Amino acid sequence: MGGTRSVQVVAVVAAVVVIAGVVFAYFQRPSGTDSGQSGSDTGMRCGTTVCQVVIGKSVGKDLVEVLTGTGGGRIRVTGASGPYVFEMTIAEAGAVITDQSLLCADAPVSVCLVRGDAGGKVFGEVLIRKDGVWSRAQSTYLSNAGFLGLHDVNEDGTADIVSAQRGCDGQCNDSFVQVFSALGANVGCTTPAPAPDQLPGWPTPVPKLSQLRPCADR
Repeated sequence: MGGTRSVQVVAVVAAVVVIAGVVFAYFQRPSGTDSGQSGSDTGMRCGTTVCQVVIGKSVGKDLVEVLTGTGGGRIRVTGASGPYVFEMTIAEAGAVITDQSLLCADAPVSVCLVRGDAGGKVFGEVLIRKDGVWSRAQSTYLSNAGFLGLHDVNEDGTADIVSAQRGCDGQCNDSFVQVFSALGANVGCTTPAPAPDQLPGWPTPVPKLSQLRPCADR
């Protein structure tokens, strides 16, 4: 009764939203849609059913897993960086997730790409681990020419997102490769080829930085 009581009030402000404002980055989600909070296997739901693990990959001392259910999915990270669970936006959009859907590149800034086919296009979303903290690039990436992958094109030590695109908003066969930095910038585009299978390195086209030019309307 005679003692004093201290009251602590902790304010948490969640904050940095990185949007890759580029031609083929779609479905930007508002801040706060990803809690990044830890989740449990027991009863965790993906859409309308319980989540099932489709694939997992080690990234340093972390395990990144892709989980799906009916009408939804999640990306779960466990390990040294601490537990995180992110909603999978491409699953909500109807992308088909398989055991080939997860690509990861371990580095000082690590990058994981989750990709899936929907309506003849490849959609993808990206997680980044920087300074021991996982976050999501707040864009969904699109390839309308059948390839979406990871490669450090600009040689900065961090994997970039490599996307094959058809010209004319997907209405013609002229095709090119567009490269995005996982940290948000548009790195550049290759010179168009007459068809996707004529892109250098097809079916996994990975251009050199010297082959990229500023992207123009195509």
